[in-house]
Amino acid sequence: MINPLFFWILLFILFFIYFGYPTTLFLLTRIKGHDVTKREYFPNVTILIPAYNEEHVVRKTIENKLALNYPRNNFSICVISDGSTDRTDNIVKEYQSKGVRLLRQEKRQGKTAALNFAVKNINCDIIVFSDANSLYDKDALAHLVHNFADPQVGYVTGQMIYSSPDKSMVGDGCTMYMKYENYLRKLETKCGSIVGVDGGIDAIRKDLYQELPKEALPDFVLPLKVIEQGYRIVYEPNAILNEETLSSSKDEHDMRTRVSIRAFDTLYTMKHLLNPFKYGLFSYELLVHKILRYLTGLILLLTFVINLSLLGKHQLYSFLFFLQIVFYLLALIGYLAEKIKINLSLINPIYYFCLLHYSSTAALIKYLKGEKKITWEPRKG
Repeated sequence: MINPLFFWILLFILFFIYFGYPTTLFLLTRIKGHDVTKREYFPNVTILIPAYNEEHVVRKTIENKLALNYPRNNFSICVISDGSTDRTDNIVKEYQSKGVRLLRQEKRQGKTAALNFAVKNINCDIIVFSDANSLYDKDALAHLVHNFADPQVGYVTGQMIYSSPDKSMVGDGCTMYMKYENYLRKLETKCGSIVGVDGGIDAIRKDLYQELPKEALPDFVLPLKVIEQGYRIVYEPNAILNEETLSSSKDEHDMRTRVSIRAFDTLYTMKHLLNPFKYGLFSYELLVHKILRYLTGLILLLTFVINLSLLGKHQLYSFLFFLQIVFYLLALIGYLAEKIKINLSLINPIYYFCLLHYSSTAALIKYLKGEKKITWEPRKG
C-alpha cells in the first residue's frame, strides 16, 4: 500500500511550482530588490541571424533590423546560412550594399554550430541573437543594450509578444502562458537573475560568449554560462519582439519536445549550478523554474496513479480524483475542439497546460533513450 504522504508531497510540489514559487519571489523583491542600472548606451553591436531555408521570412527580418532606431554606424547584421538549399543566400546578398553580411556554413550542422562559426568572424562589444522570423519594435535594440551600462549584466532577454491571427486554441494558450512567464521574469530580475530567455531577442557581452557543443541549446546554455562567470541575466520588457504563435498542437508539441530534449541535456551538464552555497538564489530558481517545471508532467502522472490507489481510504481522495478526471476531460475536449476548428477560450489554459507537460514528458523519455536534437526546421508560423 502506498503511503498517502507521497500523494500530499506531490500535490504540494505541483502547487508550489506554479503558485508558491512566484509568491516567494514576490516576497523576496519586497525585502530587497536588485534593480538594473540602465542608461543610454550605444556600444558596437552585431545582430546574428542563423537561417536554414528561410526564403519566405529572411527579407522581412533584414528590413526590420535595418529600420531599428540605433546609431547605424554602431551595429551590423550578419546572417549565417546553415547549408540552406533555397533562395535564402541570394536574398541576403541583395542587402550586402547596405552592410548586411552573409556567412555560409557549407555543411548543415545546426544553430549552435552556426553561432560558434559566426562569433569567430565578427568584431563587436555586444552580440544580439535573432531568429529568421523575429520582428523587433523600432526601439527594441536600444532598450535591450542599455542594460549593459550596468557592469554586472552579462546577458539580456527581451519580451516576446505572441499574436494568434487565426485565434487557434494552441495560439491563445501559448499567449497566456507567455504572460505568466514574463511576470516571473520581472520578479526574477528584481531578485538578481532570470533562468529562462526567449532566444529571438537576446544579447550577450561578446567576451562572455563561450563556444558550445553543437547539440547544446544556446538559448539555455549561454545564459547559464554567464551565471557561471559571475554576471547577471536580466529581462527587458521594453525590448519587444512580435511573433506569431504556432497554430496546431502537433507543431507546438514537436517544437516543445525538441527544445525540451536539449534542455534536459543542458540541465545535466550544468547541474553544478544547483549548488546554493556558490550560486545562491539562482540555484533555487533553476531547481523550481526549470527542473521541476520540466518534470511536472511526470509528477502529474504519479499524482494521478497514487490518487487512484488511495480511492476508498477517505472521501477526500475520491473528490480530488474526480477533480483530476474533470481537468483531463476538459483538456481532451480542447483537443477535440481543435480538430474541428472550434476555439473554446475557457478551456485554452487547461488544454495548453496539458499539451506543454505532455511534450516535456515525451522529451524526457526520448532523452533517457539517448536521443539528441542538433538541427532545426524553419518555424511553421
